[in-house]
Amino acid sequence: MSANLQRGERRDVPAAGNLEALAGLKAEGYNMLVDLTCADYLAQKRSPRFDVIYRLMKFDLESGADLGRVEVHCAVDEAPVLRSARGLWPIADWLEREVWDMFGVRPVDRPDIERLLMYEEFSGHPLRKDYPIAKRQPLIGPKSGDKADSPSFNILKPTITGQ
Repeated sequence: MSANLQRGERRDVPAAGNLEALAGLKAEGYNMLVDLTCADYLAQKRSPRFDVIYRLMKFDLESGADLGRVEVHCAVDEAPVLRSARGLWPIADWLEREVWDMFGVRPVDRPDIERLLMYEEFSGHPLRKDYPIAKRQPLIGPKSGDKADSPSFNILKPTITGQ
């Protein structure tokens, strides 16, 4: 780990006030959303079950220096409560989609959120602690209607050259 990376402080923020807290931190100089992720506390039987975690950094644009970091934790359940941070940091669009796709937690103002990592027909959210490890999802083919043995289905086949 680099010597200039700092762990930073942690701030617990009520989920309903996440956007105001994030906007306040951006005004304080935390100008970069480094990460947005989620933690599932099902095994600890904690309520609310999830923490949505925003990792912010004060980034000096001239020198490239890391001037400080902060983690913002918002405890939530599955019901949408958080507001989207994509108006503050456009990269939040992708990160919010990832959190929804993997954990099933989405911002209240994003009812039409689409999957990012899993295919649309995928059922469930694979990083949740209660996702069945042996669950099998339906295998789907390409939307073009090509058969599973066609080259467009992404199956690697040996090619013979020079014939």
